[in-house]
Amino acid sequence: MSVVKTTGFGIIGCGIIAEVHAKGILETDEARLIGVYDSIQTKAVDFAKKYQVISFSSLEEMLHNDEIDVICICTPSGIHPEQTVQVAKAKKHILVEKPMAIKMDDYSRMVEACEENNVLISTVFPRRMSPQAQFARKIIQEGKLGRLSLCSGYVKIYRDQHYYDSAGWRGTWEMDGGGAMMNQGIHTVDMLQWLVGPVASLYGKAKAVLRDIEVEDTVISLLEFKNGAMGVLEITTTAFEGKGQVLSIHGEKGTLVIQEDTITVLEVEGEKIEIPSFEPFKVIPDGHRIQIKDMALAVQEQRSPIVPGTEGKHSLEIILGTYESSTTGKEVSFLHDLKSKAQIL
Repeated sequence: MSVVKTTGFGIIGCGIIAEVHAKGILETDEARLIGVYDSIQTKAVDFAKKYQVISFSSLEEMLHNDEIDVICICTPSGIHPEQTVQVAKAKKHILVEKPMAIKMDDYSRMVEACEENNVLISTVFPRRMSPQAQFARKIIQEGKLGRLSLCSGYVKIYRDQHYYDSAGWRGTWEMDGGGAMMNQGIHTVDMLQWLVGPVASLYGKAKAVLRDIEVEDTVISLLEFKNGAMGVLEITTTAFEGKGQVLSIHGEKGTLVIQEDTITVLEVEGEKIEIPSFEPFKVIPDGHRIQIKDMALAVQEQRSPIVPGTEGKHSLEIILGTYESSTTGKEVSFLHDLKSKAQIL
């Protein structure tokens, strides 16, 4: 019987999302969790004890461990760039949580560092991994909906003031880089552009309506896609009891609606398309586990991961473009480099 080859993983940051990564690694035959590091040493010790792995006392110590091939970066967004560059220089591959960065120049620096050091970088977009999402993209790419016209995304969830107060970095420009759109809405932003295609220009308005935070709790962005379609992004963390996430895509020949991660509407002119009976899929942890397995195999097979780091650019452009438009009151085109709102103020 052949032995499955394993890829060694380390985790930086021992918060909530690190638990998802750890469990995903442990449930993947092709991956092995070697150890963890956190700037708060007690968190790393407790985490390591729970999963029976090494607790590293410094990032440098972790990066010198020869058993580790991939580092999962699960720290606050504002720290991602510096850590990515440091990890890349140590010749370790990288799986980084969303958003990759909170400034476009930092995103570019991360990608360049990985290219210069010949290491792989992948960013986590677990909603793309669902079979429903894959099916929906195939339907659109095959032209079943015809020429697209109105393609929108809605994220209406709830975060109270305690959520933002529970960690000093939450709701700040320096570490979060944004609010409802950058953190809670980024998956829907990514899914919309992944399904419909790149955005050419937008107008945006973002503000803190109810929460006492630096960043926005509510945002609206009016989009024009490069294929000529138009759309709206409505995102808030103030929707009482939470109303979920919806993607609504309309074309001249059909309509496709995805509620959370379930296709609830698929209507195509002159054709009856059966929606397959998909196996139950949870974005967390299933999407993470699929990306972890893919990353382990990408390292072994010396190929690009399913979501390469370059894919982190598209949603970041839309989010930062919305913040820029909200600040300047002007339309933002993606024919020029964007600044983050933190840079504009």
